[in-house]
Amino acid sequence: MRSRTLAELDRVVALGGGHGLGRVMSSLSSLGSRLTGIVTTTDNGGSTGRIRRAEGGIAWGDMRNCLNQLITEPSVASAMFEYRFGGNGELAGHNLGNLMLKALDHLSVRPLEAINLIRSLLKVDAFLIPMSEQPLDLIATDAEGHTVYGEVNIDQLSAPPAEMMLYPKAPTTREALQAIAEANLILIGPGSFYTSLLPLLLLDELAQALRRTPAPVVFIDNLGRELSPAAANLPLRQKLDTIERYVGKPVIDAVVIGPRGDAKDVDGLIVVQEPLEASDVPYRHDRRLLRQALEKTVQALG
Repeated sequence: MRSRTLAELDRVVALGGGHGLGRVMSSLSSLGSRLTGIVTTTDNGGSTGRIRRAEGGIAWGDMRNCLNQLITEPSVASAMFEYRFGGNGELAGHNLGNLMLKALDHLSVRPLEAINLIRSLLKVDAFLIPMSEQPLDLIATDAEGHTVYGEVNIDQLSAPPAEMMLYPKAPTTREALQAIAEANLILIGPGSFYTSLLPLLLLDELAQALRRTPAPVVFIDNLGRELSPAAANLPLRQKLDTIERYVGKPVIDAVVIGPRGDAKDVDGLIVVQEPLEASDVPYRHDRRLLRQALEKTVQALG
């Protein structure tokens, strides 16, 4: 039987947050509406964190980052959405895209509908779905048993957390569950392991959907060391074991890693090891090279 290609897949679903998910989505943007991103919404730093402390609501920053990377037609709307205020006033450091999404939230527009309105404004075909439409925070228990609250603090842990959870308990966005159920291919990563990737797996319904999916699941590893000390030295095997622990069963079928990645102890999985670095920022994935590696992975999965 002939191997499938990316272009033949009816629905590709990518899970993650921020820069990493944005890279994956933009590298596969030619799939158009057959591509869906499920986005982490637990960020509590930067402009997003300030908005959440002042106004509540879900974290919009990772969603905005993905939308920015999917814009193919620069316009006044896209320039507005990407605009960041300078100076020293109250608006300094705020991103207008975050404020636009928050304003729609205030108008009682459902978060997913707010994203769809912005998608149509920016002419973005791919779907983006928040992991939950309820405000959530990430909580960890460190190696000594102390509770660590919020993404920013968790990223500063020196050792891997003993346990991670979301507060409060909340449902997964139903469209996210539907996308996973209909997927032909599921991608996890790249991104900050503890604060961009794991939060998604802490949602009970999302973990259950991953346990049930017949679709192959591919883990895309980071190219550079993470800034978070706890995640910086995590071997690939330990990341896969942690994913398995929170999902509840082994779900990863293949891994995509860069030339310096270490795939030892990754038995029984398809390993695609290719040059993936962008020429301008070596720790970011080059969109064309990433697409080629994913193409090779899909063909290997058969």
